[in-house]
Amino acid sequence: MPKSAPTIDFGFFRLGVASPEHRVGDCAFNAAEIAKVLKRAQTEGCQLVVFPELSVTGYSCADLFYQPQLLAVAGAAILAISETCAEFHVAAVVGTPLEFHGRLYNVAVVIDAHGEIVGVVPKTYLPNTGEFYEARWFTRGDSATPTAFEFHGREVPFGVDLLFSAGDALIGVELCEDLWAIKPPSLDQAAAGANVLLNLSASNELLGKSGYRRDLVSQQSARCLAAYAYAAAGPGESTTDTVYSGHSLIAEAGRVLGESDRFKFSSQLTVADVDLAKLAYDRIRNSSFSQTAVQTRFRIQPLDLSEWKQGRSLRRSVEAQPFVPHDEARRSEHCREIFAIQSTGLAKRLRHTGAKTLTLGISGGLDSTLAALVACHAFDELGLDRKGIMAVSLPGLGTTKRTQGNATQLAQMLGLAFREISISVSVHQHFEDIGHPEDQHDVTFENAQARERTQILMDVANQTGGFVLGTGDLSELALGWCTFNADHMSMYHVNAGVPKTLVRYLVEWGAAELFTGREAAVLLDITRTPISPELLPAGKDGSLAQKTEEVVGPYELHDFFLYQMIRCGSEPAKIQFLAEIAFKGSYSAALIRKWLTVFVKRFFAQQFKRNAMPDGPKVGSVALSPRGDWRMPSDSSPAAWLGAV
Repeated sequence: MPKSAPTIDFGFFRLGVASPEHRVGDCAFNAAEIAKVLKRAQTEGCQLVVFPELSVTGYSCADLFYQPQLLAVAGAAILAISETCAEFHVAAVVGTPLEFHGRLYNVAVVIDAHGEIVGVVPKTYLPNTGEFYEARWFTRGDSATPTAFEFHGREVPFGVDLLFSAGDALIGVELCEDLWAIKPPSLDQAAAGANVLLNLSASNELLGKSGYRRDLVSQQSARCLAAYAYAAAGPGESTTDTVYSGHSLIAEAGRVLGESDRFKFSSQLTVADVDLAKLAYDRIRNSSFSQTAVQTRFRIQPLDLSEWKQGRSLRRSVEAQPFVPHDEARRSEHCREIFAIQSTGLAKRLRHTGAKTLTLGISGGLDSTLAALVACHAFDELGLDRKGIMAVSLPGLGTTKRTQGNATQLAQMLGLAFREISISVSVHQHFEDIGHPEDQHDVTFENAQARERTQILMDVANQTGGFVLGTGDLSELALGWCTFNADHMSMYHVNAGVPKTLVRYLVEWGAAELFTGREAAVLLDITRTPISPELLPAGKDGSLAQKTEEVVGPYELHDFFLYQMIRCGSEPAKIQFLAEIAFKGSYSAALIRKWLTVFVKRFFAQQFKRNAMPDGPKVGSVALSPRGDWRMPSDSSPAAWLGAV
């Protein structure tokens, strides 16, 4: 394989962290166990495996580290491990003591997929507190350490200033305490471009330490906008005074992708695919990353890895609903937080304008229900009478009894002022005025109703001295599924940051947390009502004649596309690939491609609506306000994206 050849597919890079079974001081046994892990890693398609600190000898050898015999067999074990890497074509980073010019170093040895040792990185910070006594044996690595040493007749780069290049991966290495220090070396490594950070560790186990360790690894990956692989020594270490658990983790930009079982004597291997393309996207979007000064002048060494095998199963979870936490407790926490952000944003706008009233169209659908709940909470926080919320039901040519009934009940149970104003007569008159046939159910037929409703809401707001509260959501903004200068417009767009898939859960959360009995039943019925603008005449039996998702596509797909494109910067082919994994068994590849094409076309074509959208609070990592997160020319071409679908 040529130097620095591409090693990833769609930006994925397969990492393994291992905690092998081991014996303190038995280097031959330890090398054999490492070989077993590397063989397993090959079958799992790992491109690089990280082993614990001093994994060749064991971390807890103490004064045995002084013994020339231990250092000699450790050197032989490194040679054996390098031969294993070549046999299985898997790169590895292993820990060992290394004597060099009369000094002993605690180092990470980096071995490529051909078995070639390409660099050695010494530990920077040596703990010498409590149960740790490393400064007794080892010399810290710093800028004064030698830059190379000879290993079996070959000069090998040595130093804390090494990074390793493998295609789109730039790899930095640190050891255990380095991460726990005030200024971890990985900070400089990341600033210099390293997107994969490795830690060889022998962190012992104490009450509560595993949670702290998990947070530390997760936060370092988030701070560095990098993947962080942490391999920890297991319970094979000496238990004279302390116990080691083998707690290994792989994190990416704040998200833990893989975590080992603790306290297992058998060898553990945890594997995950990190997304280097997403990390690159995050970094170019983060202005503070590019402004970070690099304090260390790094030497970059090429590192050959095995190629990413096409067609392999992805070793990371792909959430079908990325905006909605899978865990119920976490989802409730998110709903509570989003609800607080929305209601606080509205309360601030009410305080600023001095308005004591507001008007919203209430349809019996999800979006207007959420807006009504938010409005009630904002009024309660400000000590305002809920009767200042004018909920207006505007039944038209396609309104069903179910939604109209739910709208009425919702307004009553919330204690809102309520008006029902039919738009049928005025719309019929409008059709007559413009010469539009009433049986011609086209875009004019639909938009005329939407604009009539907005006109009424604006005028009622003028009557009551308040303003119109918008109800449309983030997904509708992405697709442009709103009528320009109709439901597209309001004085404050309270749902602008909430995707459709999350709106449903927010209303369900309201039913569970804020209401009981009949009130909760009304909210739950609203969540089960098919999504529809109700602009086409109902069937003879009163059934819906128009369902949004049959026309524009499933919102769960569009929200997935939106998240992948805007939050992750994924190309269309990658979005298709991930969607086929996330929605396996629900949608065929052909159907996903169809709706992805629709999404791309609409997203580009409807930017003019987003450029004129009213104010509204951002609640998550994806937002489309032209004044904040998303600035895009209205006349930009989707050709490059459509060509890649």
